[in-house]
Amino acid sequence: MKKIKNLTFALALGLGITMVSCSKDTAVVDEEQDTAIGIPQDVLQKAQSLHFNTFDMQEASFEKPNGKIEEGYMMEGDIFFTRDQLMNMELGGDITSKQYRTNNLVSPGVITIIGYTGNNSNGLTTKMQTGLRWAVDNYNALNLSISFQLTFGTDYQNKDMVVYQVQGGAGGSAGFPSGGNPYKWVKINSGMAPYSNNVHEHVIGHEIGHSIGFRHSDYFSRQSCGQNSNEGSAGVGAIHIPGTPTGWDPTSLMNACFSSSEDGEFNGNDITALNFLY
Repeated sequence: MKKIKNLTFALALGLGITMVSCSKDTAVVDEEQDTAIGIPQDVLQKAQSLHFNTFDMQEASFEKPNGKIEEGYMMEGDIFFTRDQLMNMELGGDITSKQYRTNNLVSPGVITIIGYTGNNSNGLTTKMQTGLRWAVDNYNALNLSISFQLTFGTDYQNKDMVVYQVQGGAGGSAGFPSGGNPYKWVKINSGMAPYSNNVHEHVIGHEIGHSIGFRHSDYFSRQSCGQNSNEGSAGVGAIHIPGTPTGWDPTSLMNACFSSSEDGEFNGNDITALNFLY
């Protein structure tokens, strides 16, 4: 099985197909401590208390469509936090099962989401726009207590969520909700260009999933990335969603890594999880 370590965020599954791992730049790590070096101790301890994988935790810059750069930390390859967001986050529950969420969820109602089409490097490509439409349709088809109202353009300031392009390898990144609102900024990397509309649909749907409160489905093992990095005993870090199975589900949209043959659709367990939460 061929695996590709990209310099950004993405996902991977399957046999005999291209694998894309969920990572940004390689972090400087202490192999004995198995944690990132250079992260302030209070931030590192907070991340560990929330049961994030801190092995590849790193300082990161988050580019917005207007060129503004926000500083913070990247963990698990595609989840970004500012210092304040991380330090104010509280989690709990069982991390041994398939679907998990954060305590930070989105209030019921309509989420306004815009695909940014500015005539610059942040504008979505045609494939990205198609993938966004299909991903939003997938969520709206479930008749949840949240729904998405999709537009395209450049007037994003008053929108709840903005999907836009940044330079980088295949994949994307986002964050978690706060104050009942979804995470606003969903970045899709320029390295997605060779992939199909379905893979674009998968990656965008996955990042929207983070923005409304989902953790990686294989958080306890990262098996979709060909890894075995169980974070330890249950008790903190993610809340198991009733009705979803234990163990790895290789077709979940929310697995940490993706393949070049994704169809972009929710599987039955993803739908169970969404219906339970929303």
